[in-house]
Amino acid sequence: MTTKTEPGTADETLGYEQARDELIDVVRRLETGGTSLEESLALWERGEELAKVCRRWLDGARARLDAALAEEGEGEGEDPDEE
Repeated sequence: MTTKTEPGTADETLGYEQARDELIDVVRRLETGGTSLEESLALWERGEELAKVCRRWLDGARARLDAALAEEGEGEGEDPDEE
């Protein structure tokens, strides 16, 4: 089982793909069963933490895309020869 990290530590250094892959593993382990109640709860909590990491990455990506699209939209009315 993956070790649980304290909030604000290693989870912030996980990339999206790392967090997603670990979350998939956690879900797979929960779905197959065979774990004690205590281990299942620990897996659930870890899954919640990983889901938050993924959501932060996705929210950040969405914000960057929105900003890029807004910037592109602002530049569409400008004449490139005016500079």
